[in-house]
Amino acid sequence: MFKKLLIANRGEIACRVIKTAQKMGIKTVAIYSDADRNALHVKMADEAVHIGPPAASESYIVIDKVMQAIRDTGAEAVHPGYGFLSENKKFAEALEAEGVAFVGPPAGAIESMGDKITSKKIAQEAGVSTVPGYMGLIEDAEEAVKISNEIGYPVMIKASAGGGGKGMRIAWNDDEAREGFQSSKNEAASSFGDDRIFIEKFVTQPRHIEIQVLADSHGNAVYLGERECSIQRRNQKVIEEAPSPFLDEATRKAMGEQAVALAEAVGYTSAGTVEFIVDGEKNFYFLEMNTRLQVEHPVTELITGVDLVEQMIRVAGGEALPFGQDDITLTGWAIESRLYAEDPYRGFLPSIGRLVRYRPPAEIASGPLLDSDKWQGEAPSGTTAVRNDTGVFEGGEISMYYDPMIAKLCTWAPDRPAAIEGMRNALDGFELEGIGHNLPFLAAVMDHPRFVSGEITTAFIEEEYPDGFEGVTPQGNDLKHLAAVAAHMKMLKEERAAKISGTMPNHSRRVAPDWVVFVGKESFPVHIEETDFGTEVTFADDSHFKVNSDWQLGDTLFEGSVGERPMIVKTDFIRGGARLRYRGADLKAVVRTPRQAELAGLMPEKLPPDTSRLLLCPMPGLIVKVDVAEGDEVQEGQALCTIEAMKMENILRAEKKGVVAKINAGAGDSLAVDDVIMEFE
Repeated sequence: MFKKLLIANRGEIACRVIKTAQKMGIKTVAIYSDADRNALHVKMADEAVHIGPPAASESYIVIDKVMQAIRDTGAEAVHPGYGFLSENKKFAEALEAEGVAFVGPPAGAIESMGDKITSKKIAQEAGVSTVPGYMGLIEDAEEAVKISNEIGYPVMIKASAGGGGKGMRIAWNDDEAREGFQSSKNEAASSFGDDRIFIEKFVTQPRHIEIQVLADSHGNAVYLGERECSIQRRNQKVIEEAPSPFLDEATRKAMGEQAVALAEAVGYTSAGTVEFIVDGEKNFYFLEMNTRLQVEHPVTELITGVDLVEQMIRVAGGEALPFGQDDITLTGWAIESRLYAEDPYRGFLPSIGRLVRYRPPAEIASGPLLDSDKWQGEAPSGTTAVRNDTGVFEGGEISMYYDPMIAKLCTWAPDRPAAIEGMRNALDGFELEGIGHNLPFLAAVMDHPRFVSGEITTAFIEEEYPDGFEGVTPQGNDLKHLAAVAAHMKMLKEERAAKISGTMPNHSRRVAPDWVVFVGKESFPVHIEETDFGTEVTFADDSHFKVNSDWQLGDTLFEGSVGERPMIVKTDFIRGGARLRYRGADLKAVVRTPRQAELAGLMPEKLPPDTSRLLLCPMPGLIVKVDVAEGDEVQEGQALCTIEAMKMENILRAEKKGVVAKINAGAGDSLAVDDVIMEFE
């Protein structure tokens, strides 16, 4: 086995590989750019080598720099993670020429499967079901429109060398085909250095389901079940689970066998993923093969007990797989939530900055599952595992140069409902401050009836949140439970104030029992009593809850019960009250005396400033181009400018008809959140 492994990547995947290498007794080497000098993967590795400036194009994807780091450290093998050089044929060939093992597939498999056009042709020859489309190269936007009409709208425009949702657009008409072709081409060129584009039919009401395969150089190949990846935003996976709530055993077997047949057709070794689109009738069509480890691989590890990284390393070292297809069993259910530095209240636009608070829930091992060792026998009832794969730490920074992923939070349980409930609690207990993030959205999805039922498609987010995510408004008893938490917090604060030293002799402050709790836009008159067994909160309709918790003033996480309901609520005292966050809701709570409540009702509501005549920058980013000039009349939906952030292009459009009065920024300008880009008459 190898003695030293270099990880040609950064962030959470670098940390993930280091953990398995350490378990195997293999020394590790990290590489880092200027922006990652203090990154977690650098701290975890045995050695670290600096390879250049922050931009990936000047550091992480410069093959010569990575090769020099290999020579300088004497690494015998390289794990590429995902992204960057993981599917770069030239990198695999450079390693082979140097006599260094590549922890991945042969260069030939990378070339044939990494190119989506070639891979579809090979898949067809191997008897794999494929989506109708145009596999040739497309020269310009007008040709893209012509081909789209021949295929029939809607169509998917894709970068041939793409991945991770980049270089992909759905077009429903000629205008969108022209615009999508150019944007996909630009993103593909900047992200992958390859701007080739192809077009295929977009399957409506689709599910995105993928098969994990694993093959060695001794002729053995297996599939390890499937992953449901249908919860996507802009073709970027957000929530994954294994197995799929949609597949039956016959369909799973058919998809798995086709995935293995494709792997064998190209002489594949190592871990790889064959992605399919599946319609409502369980017809499945090949999309692409990712010749690397997938971001969402932990859910497969949790239901199979197979450490995919370990097997990749062993296969690269010439070992045979220690199991066959009949040995692969799927136990329980696993869900992964991708925590991104994206602000859901601003259209999921990227957010950068310092993590002033980063407190993930404690990882909980369910037997040997969390350690990715083989589960033996049935899982005990009520067992839940929590796993958090991350590459950040409290006080660290989220950079504008790389992918906005913060962490991958996973839960495992014996069945899907228990795995969902485990994820709800894990998200409630995940404390993160300093940047915009999608925790509230992830929590909202876990409670969404359509997700809970399993009736999901890749259009879930678009259909269920057509106007964007505006938060969650708790209803009925949910609001009462939060009101009871606020009452409990208020009583502890009042009791501390009542015990302050320096009071006049024979005078003591009595905490009144009657209050009015305001939560969000609702108010609840309550009667509050402190007992030896907790806080008793009685509402005007005579319903009452007993609040039990070890929460103390200054704690930022309430963990306890309200009535018979266990609750985990993120809490902070803010000016005039408290901030409560629970199951995707973010509410201000204020507890007032009845007289204070009466007077507060007479106060005028403060209105936000009018920004309707301004185009504000929704995120930190770089202006790529401005599409209008001062004095131009613009129509609703017209493109105004394009901003690039975290390797993605975002087109800002006019919300209504108007005339451009002033343009404050131009192409090449770097802007902060809410900077004024242009003004309208």
